[in-house]
Amino acid sequence: IAEIAEALGHVVVDPIDGTLRGAAAVSKLPLQTVEALQGGQLRGVEAAVDGIGQRIGAVTDALLDGGDAACDVVEREALVDVRAGSDAVEIIDFSKVEIDPLFKDSVDFETFSKSDFRAVKVIECEAVPKSKKLLKFTLNDGTNENRVILSGIHAFYEPEQLIGKTLIAITNLPPRPMMGIESCGMLLSAVHHEEGEEKLNLLMVDNRIPAGAKLF
Repeated sequence: IAEIAEALGHVVVDPIDGTLRGAAAVSKLPLQTVEALQGGQLRGVEAAVDGIGQRIGAVTDALLDGGDAACDVVEREALVDVRAGSDAVEIIDFSKVEIDPLFKDSVDFETFSKSDFRAVKVIECEAVPKSKKLLKFTLNDGTNENRVILSGIHAFYEPEQLIGKTLIAITNLPPRPMMGIESCGMLLSAVHHEEGEEKLNLLMVDNRIPAGAKLF
C-alpha cells in the first residue's frame, strides 16, 4: 500500500500542457496492481487508495480524448493527497482561490531576521469569554515558562481541534492586552479568499519538531 500511495501521490496534471507529472512512478508499479486500482478491486486494508483508480481512469481518458475533457481536468488543478495507511483520498480544488498581490516593497535581510519565528506546542486552547473570535492558547515555546497567545481564529477552528498541535509563532512582538489578557506573540496562518469568502489555515508543522525550534 505504501508503494502504491507513494507512486500515485506524485501524479499531478500539469496546468500548462495537460501532461501527467510523476507518471513514471506509476509506470514502475506491477501491471496487475494498476489494473486492480483502475477496476476498483482493492478493498479493506487498501482503503488508503480506494478511489484512486477512478482518478487514474478519468485523467487518462481525458488526456487521451483531448478537447473539453482534458481542459476540465487541467482547469480543476486537482491534487490528490495520498497518505499510506490513511482511509482518506482528498481532492483539492484550487480553481476558485483568490490570492492577495505580492508586496512590491523589499525588506532587507537584517530587518527580516529581527523577527523570532519559533515552533510552539499547544498545551491548552480555550475560547475567550465574551469574545466570538478569540481563542486563548497556552503554549510550550521551549523555555521554562508557558506562553499565552490570543488569536482571532474561532470562526475557523474549535479549541479541541488544536490541542497537541505544533504551530509557528512570532515570539518577540511586544505584549498586547486583549480582552483583559496579555497576548505575547502571534500565531502564523495562511489566508486566501474563495468567491469573496475568507479562508484561513493555521500553520501546523510536524510534531517531531521540538518546542522552541527556530525557523530560518
